[in-house]
Amino acid sequence: MKIRILPAAFSLAFFLSQCVAVKSDKAELVITHVNVIDVITGTVQPDQNVVISNGLIQRIESAEKAPQRATQRLDGTGKYLLPGLWDMHVHFRGGDTLTAANKNLLPLYMAHGITTVRDAGGDLTPAVYAWREQINSGKLAGPRIFTSGPKIDGPGGTWPGSLEVETPAQVTAALDSLQKLRVDYVKIYDSKISGDAFLNVISEAEKRGLKTTGHMPYTVTLREASERGLDASEHLYYVFKGCSSREDSLTAAIKQSLLTSKPLGLFAVLPTIFKTYDPTVAAALFKTLADRKTAVVPTLFIQKTLAEITEQDHARDSMLAYIDPKIQATYLGRYNSAKRQSRENVEFGKKLSAKFMSMIPEMQAAGVTLLAGSDSGPFNSFVYPGSSLQGELALLVQAGLTPAQALRAATINGATFMGVADQSGSIETGKYADLVLLNQNPLADINNIKKIDAVISRGKVYSANDLAESLKKIKHK
Repeated sequence: MKIRILPAAFSLAFFLSQCVAVKSDKAELVITHVNVIDVITGTVQPDQNVVISNGLIQRIESAEKAPQRATQRLDGTGKYLLPGLWDMHVHFRGGDTLTAANKNLLPLYMAHGITTVRDAGGDLTPAVYAWREQINSGKLAGPRIFTSGPKIDGPGGTWPGSLEVETPAQVTAALDSLQKLRVDYVKIYDSKISGDAFLNVISEAEKRGLKTTGHMPYTVTLREASERGLDASEHLYYVFKGCSSREDSLTAAIKQSLLTSKPLGLFAVLPTIFKTYDPTVAAALFKTLADRKTAVVPTLFIQKTLAEITEQDHARDSMLAYIDPKIQATYLGRYNSAKRQSRENVEFGKKLSAKFMSMIPEMQAAGVTLLAGSDSGPFNSFVYPGSSLQGELALLVQAGLTPAQALRAATINGATFMGVADQSGSIETGKYADLVLLNQNPLADINNIKKIDAVISRGKVYSANDLAESLKKIKHK
């Protein structure tokens, strides 16, 4: 069993908030006559007053009672109050030349109702920590940030700044360095890491009480990783492989190919996995993931975006106006690669997207924890911060989830996964006042998450006009 380590993104701020008592009967903020969405039960508490002080929800009570005196009132009549959304897979990266451009992405999350993000590894760790400190102290408006710091990969890994591991001693040194940074979890990447090193990282992190998530080398199985203690699988490629009736023979073939001049990679074996997908095998894997509490971050939106990238005129995307040209330049890599693909590969990418969608309700029914993540950030072409998480939730519903289930994936599930469900992820007394005030009910239509009247972060209100003004400051001509 893991020892619960309170993530740094929450620990200091939560401690300080508990040390500050409300010394008068005058609240800092009261949201009156609002419909409160309970994401846990998928129900609405109509006509409530929500009392907020010191960045915390102090009380939720029927609006039939006289509202408490407050410094600020927000009329919620006819509106719906939702917990702030969590994007459980974003990236801040690109080196020193993109530090300022990455920082300018923060308002985009807030403007789309996202009050917490999980940075899934990059090469801007000092900057990310600096932003987090500024946000926590109120000097910078932005979402709460959980971070893995540098990724762990094998020698010569794809992403700059990754910690390269091959031997047990290197795994120990890498985890030592991440613990010294006080990262919130460990992110493992699969470009060069060996199967043995991958599993070793999980085992050693488990002993230290550290969460692990990652891309997975195809030289191991997800069942092996889950049994070692992997806490979450990023994307669906690795779950998909585990649904093949030939997973064991495919894994052996991939291992053998590493001894040749033509090693088999992920994309080379996907067509075979597609043909050998077995519902019975899939059901058994989903049960293992549920039993072992290995969560899954589907990232449907980026899969669909990249599968259709050459067929969409992204030059007309309104969101491009808020993306620094230096980050826009990083989008060309995937775009140019997609243009070189054969028609057959393009069509297979679309079929794969559809197949991934079909797995979502099956995992949900099996009890697998789903986490909503966009994979937005530099190098991930046209997957824009904020709007892509909204797109992810829409695809989860299109795949077969109810709006309530999709919202749980972007609220309480994220908080539970990061070990802070007692502080965030739902609208309850004593929790952080990270909230989104919507003009219409998202339980009736998930697209209503786009109809934002205000965002409340740490108890501070950002009106729709405030959010629009923040975007004007980062808009590029």
